Amino acid sequence: MNREILIAVNHLVRYYGEYCAVNDVSFTINRGEVLGFLGPNGAGKSTTMKIISGVLPPHAGSVAIAGIDMLAQPRAAKQHIGFLPEQPPLYGDLTVDEYLRYAARLRGISKAGLPSALESSKKRCGLEDTGHRLIRNLSKGYQQRVGIAQAIIHSPQVVILDEPTIGLDPIQIREIRDLIKELGEDHSVILSTHILPEVQTVCNRVLIINEGKLVMDRQLDSLGTEKQAGSLCVTFKNPPSVETLQGISGVSQVEAMADNRFRLQFQDADKVIDTLLQRALSSCWGLQELTPQADSLEEIFMQLTSGSLSDPASHDAEISA
Repeated sequence: MNREILIAVNHLVRYYGEYCAVNDVSFTINRGEVLGFLGPNGAGKSTTMKIISGVLPPHAGSVAIAGIDMLAQPRAAKQHIGFLPEQPPLYGDLTVDEYLRYAARLRGISKAGLPSALESSKKRCGLEDTGHRLIRNLSKGYQQRVGIAQAIIHSPQVVILDEPTIGLDPIQIREIRDLIKELGEDHSVILSTHILPEVQTVCNRVLIINEGKLVMDRQLDSLGTEKQAGSLCVTFKNPPSVETLQGISGVSQVEAMADNRFRLQFQDADKVIDTLLQRALSSCWGLQELTPQADSLEEIFMQLTSGSLSDPASHDAEISA
C-alpha cells in the first residue's frame, strides 16, 4: 500500500458550549486506503468529518490535507477534497451535464479543462449515457452516482462519502460499493456509514469513535486475529459462580449460558487463559472446553461503544500519530 499520508488529523478538540464533542482525536490516512468511520449517534463522528472537510473549525488541534494545513490555507486544502453529504446537493431541473459543468466551475476548473474533467467523472461513475437527462428523472442510485461525480470532478486526493448507499436497492448498493472500491485505488476515501457489513465489504480499515474519543483504529483484516482482546467459550463439569469468573484478572465480562457454559470477555488472552487453567485445576472445576472466539465487527462495535471493551491498538496508534 502507498504510504503517502493524505489526511493527518492531530489532537482535535471541539466543544459545543461546555460539551466536548471531539476529545483529542488523532489519526492519519494514506493514499489507497478506504477508511470506514463508525460511531453511534452523538459520538462526534459528524463533527469530526465537518472539521476534516473545513466546514467547522476545531477549538484545538490541526488537520492537514495532502500536507496543507486546513486552518492556515483552507482554500488550497479544500481543493484536494471531494465531499458527498448524506443528502447530495443536486438540482433536479438541471441535466447531468449542466450540473456537473456547474460543479466544475465552482471547483475552478478552466474552460479548456472542462470537457475532459466532465467525461472522466461521468465515465468513472457510469454516467456516460445520462448526460442529457434531467436529474429529477434519474433513479436514486443514479442520483447518488451524480453526487459522487460532482465530488470527484476536480480529481481530489481525498474523497469523503457520508452514507452513500442509504435508500438504495440491493443492485444499486452493489454498484456504488464497487465504485467506492475503485475510488480507493487512487484516493484516500472516508466512508461514514451505519451499515457495518458495508464497511467489511469495501473498507480496508475501520475507525470507531465514541463519546468524542477514538476507541478503535484497526485494519479490517486483523479483526479476529488480535490476541489482546476478545472472548472465550468455556465449559466446566463443576462450574464456579459468575462472580468468581468475573474476579479473574483480565476478564471484563461473563455471560452464563446453558449446560455449564460461559462466555468470557477479556483484555489479554494469554494472561486470562493461564490464570483460568490454574484456577480450574486447583479448584477442581473440571474444565471441559476452552474455545477462543473471533468477535465480528458488530460485536466489537457494541462492546467498544457500550464501554465494556477498550482497544489497545487505537491507543498505540494515537500515541504514535
